[in-house]
Amino acid sequence: MPITTTQTDFRSHLKAYLDQVTDKNHTVLVTRSNQRTVAVISQEQLTTLLTAVSSLAYAVARDKLIDMQLLANDPVIDDPQAYWQRLTPTNKQ
Repeated sequence: MPITTTQTDFRSHLKAYLDQVTDKNHTVLVTRSNQRTVAVISQEQLTTLLTAVSSLAYAVARDKLIDMQLLANDPVIDDPQAYWQRLTPTNKQ
């Protein structure tokens, strides 16, 4: 659950809030005087969110291309373990 605070309190306790974000992976919601709110998240959380959005956008675009028959649909994978092992590079010495 996010931590909610005011802009004034955030400014007064900046280090403590930033420690919560980086050390405990919390999200801090800061309500500003103009009634708009900003979220403070860690770089790790941001990277995860951007990766998820990118992956979702790719999946949606791929599904549309398949529906338009511009891209072939992949066959159903019966053995996911074997599929991933096929894609994993092996170290041959």
